Amino acid sequence: MAELRVLLVDDEPLARRGLRHALARHAEVTVCGECRDGREAVTAIRELRPHLVLLDVQMPELDGFGVIREVGVGQMPAVIFITAYDAFAVRAFDVHAVDYLVKPFADERFDEALQRARQRLRQGEAVELGRRLAGLLADTPAPPVPAPPPEPRPERPADSAGRLLVKVGTRSVLVSIADIDWIEADDYCVTLHVGPQEHVLRESLAALEARLDAERFVRIHRSAIVNVERIRELHHASPTELLVVLETGQRLRVSRNRREHLERRLGRAR
Repeated sequence: MAELRVLLVDDEPLARRGLRHALARHAEVTVCGECRDGREAVTAIRELRPHLVLLDVQMPELDGFGVIREVGVGQMPAVIFITAYDAFAVRAFDVHAVDYLVKPFADERFDEALQRARQRLRQGEAVELGRRLAGLLADTPAPPVPAPPPEPRPERPADSAGRLLVKVGTRSVLVSIADIDWIEADDYCVTLHVGPQEHVLRESLAALEARLDAERFVRIHRSAIVNVERIRELHHASPTELLVVLETGQRLRVSRNRREHLERRLGRAR
């Protein structure tokens, strides 16, 4: 196979960017499209006919398993599932010998899964891959629903003065936590959005969240934490999609399993 056409399906822009970066190291790979949700994925698979789909398992409305059901096992290309750690899903993938990657994954693990998919395509294992997908769907009658996050506990601030130390070129500067609008996960780092400025901090979002004041900051998505005092309004983009609108005009999606907690927090604030 001279060219491997790959479709990326993940509801997180940062995750799709990470996948593009991982694929860029492989000259024979062409990213033929990107999808933000399961509905887009179904259409793209039918129209673009990729050889391989990198498919996020957990997405709103129509998840990865739902995509396969909609397209049909017989019409699905090869699949590498992308998942946050979920013991149930990982066991199911192992039992049916389908490829999967658990976020965050190392380059070596990504290359291994890609090479295995390439070999199976070269060997014409379409029927065998379809059988494995059919078995997987039979054992997962309903998409796994992530458990709601635990109620946050009040945490100590990053330091007694409420500041974070970040590197800017050859300097290290102190950023006031109160000035942060929102925080974005960026691979193994985070980006602090402070008005028009952005500062990169080499720390995971989960680790930073544990150091922030839980009364001031709230997690609205796997990849985003917002300063409650910077929220201007909530926008119901659709019956199933809720957006946070910040004072800066920035719009951020709220994940389905964090919506109730956010609304309770804002209700208490008022």
